[in-house]
Amino acid sequence: MGLILVGCGKMGGAMLEGWLDQGVPKDSIRIIERSGEHAQALRDTHDIIVADSLDDIEDGFPADVILLAVKPQMMDDAITKAVRFKDRATFVSVAAGKTISYYEQAIGTDARIIRVMPNTPAAVRRGISVACANDQVTDGMKDHCTKLLEAIGEVAWIDDEALMDPVTAVSGSGPAYVFYMTECLTQAGIKAGLPEKLATQLARATVAGAGELMRQSGTDADQLRINVTSPGGTTQAALEVLMAENGFAPMMDQAIYAAVQRSKELAG
Repeated sequence: MGLILVGCGKMGGAMLEGWLDQGVPKDSIRIIERSGEHAQALRDTHDIIVADSLDDIEDGFPADVILLAVKPQMMDDAITKAVRFKDRATFVSVAAGKTISYYEQAIGTDARIIRVMPNTPAAVRRGISVACANDQVTDGMKDHCTKLLEAIGEVAWIDDEALMDPVTAVSGSGPAYVFYMTECLTQAGIKAGLPEKLATQLARATVAGAGELMRQSGTDADQLRINVTSPGGTTQAALEVLMAENGFAPMMDQAIYAAVQRSKELAG
């Protein structure tokens, strides 16, 4: 299938690297990248065709999938130029806040639209992407889209687009919460007397290691917590603070609620 990637920034670039590693033929891909310097770097690195605009895609190119990875404020222009491929293409968007109805209004209600919320661990193939399709998308194209997204991590599908707001709050924004927790753990270690370099090393390795243990073991997070908590020990003493009535859980509830509300506002 022919694939057009519109926008090759951090997320688009991670996807491109993943596709090429999967063995997607270079001649089946076209990239749209406005930055001349970045476009040339892509050509030099991957020996791949990069154009400045969708208008420059040659007639006859099989545009089966157009993946839109531009910033939301640039989407109006990208969609206007993408309409010429409507009869053949399935449009896949990773732009935050842009709903399926937005694309249907711009392209037509008969257009095939898939909305995706990935997250930044895609850069190291440890992301998770949640996708939602309109009724025009076939099961076969959903399967094809799943394979494309698996190049950057796990994939989940939802039928109710309204769930994209909490998805955004949990997985889309979630890496930032983990990074901030790592910052806090580092600073707490420093306040407890650790040298800054050692506190940083301990916090980063602990968070990364715990995440990898959870991923590889498949064990529920609550059981992993229980496994490391000895009765009357140091971990229990710390968890009594974190799990108090005004501790970590209610703060996380508030944070997720705030992110959900903002996601709804951005989607209009």
